[in-house]
Amino acid sequence: MPSHKLPASCLRARLQPCRERHISLAALAAEVRFYSLIAICLLTLIPMSLHAQKSGVAVTTNAAAHRVDITIDGAPFTTYLWGNNQRKPILYPLLAPDGTTLSRGNPPLPGERTDHPHHTGLWFNYSNVNNIDYWNNSDAIKPDARAKYGSIDHDRIVSSKSGATSGELVTESTWYPASDVPSIGSNQQPPIIHQTTRYVFSKLTIDGKPARAIDMTVTLNALTQVVFHDDKDGMLGIRVAHFLESATAAPETLRDANGIATPVAAATAGANGVYRTSEGKVGADAWGTRAKWCELSATTPGGKPETIAVFDHTGNPNYPTYWHARDYGLFAVNPLGAHGFDPKTPALNFTIDKGNSATFHYRILLISGTVSPEALNQQSDSFNSK
Repeated sequence: MPSHKLPASCLRARLQPCRERHISLAALAAEVRFYSLIAICLLTLIPMSLHAQKSGVAVTTNAAAHRVDITIDGAPFTTYLWGNNQRKPILYPLLAPDGTTLSRGNPPLPGERTDHPHHTGLWFNYSNVNNIDYWNNSDAIKPDARAKYGSIDHDRIVSSKSGATSGELVTESTWYPASDVPSIGSNQQPPIIHQTTRYVFSKLTIDGKPARAIDMTVTLNALTQVVFHDDKDGMLGIRVAHFLESATAAPETLRDANGIATPVAAATAGANGVYRTSEGKVGADAWGTRAKWCELSATTPGGKPETIAVFDHTGNPNYPTYWHARDYGLFAVNPLGAHGFDPKTPALNFTIDKGNSATFHYRILLISGTVSPEALNQQSDSFNSK
């Protein structure tokens, strides 16, 4: 019977391709494991990188569009705007941490009040400086009436900075005693004030509620003697969204420093805002009183509680301030309108001599929720410690 045993040399020849194939498959498996590990690392790191890019407070300048956008953790917060229809720089819109818009539209949205077109977002000016009205000016003023109104022209962005928990913007602007300013038209009258404003935008938690803060430091340098004649319309103002208006607002006619009448309608459905001050004044009783802080809280049509709180600073002129807190939706801080709010008080007529300056500090909080007076007092103490 013939033998089927292969010679050793032949057996080795037959097994060699198998060994090579085994080695090749093992190498391929190792290579697959290596690249799979890289892919897993990339899939892990890419979202972390994207989150890192979005987290924090970003301050982004777009000079060509006349705006600086501020976002927090990738979500819009507010925008610094200039060269707009307001004849002054503004912060607009104002958005709470949950994305709710807390400021009236520009132009007003359907269902919002249309009075006082110069009320947009957050701004800083005054109604009677050397007998010129800066507060009530906007593109709505007719050309033949503009001689009574002044404008604030944005000059430049001095600096901007983003950060993990806060961002910063420093701007310069000039007050002109004319409705037209160099950036939008000819102006033959010399300026009266040079303004430097430092904004600090930050995110924080108050009473367990998410909050956003705007700290404003405004320095006014007098280019000539300037007198802020005592009047109620000033100085830091916010025009709030419809739901933050008071439910008890009655129809009335208001007159500005020039005697111009503005009809204000009664409250409409959905308005439920309530003012409260550090001194315990509530609702309409807050107007014209003095306090170290004032808050305005309301519930959105969707049932979400929202709060705006504004804080005065002990270093400000005529501390504590008067609150120009109107039921129709104007929320303003005015330390210079003593007689305008209390006829028994002598007119303040705050004056800055040529070459001198005055500085004002304010904190504005936008809170998604309601907070206790104790928490607001803590915020006030923290703000005043700076």
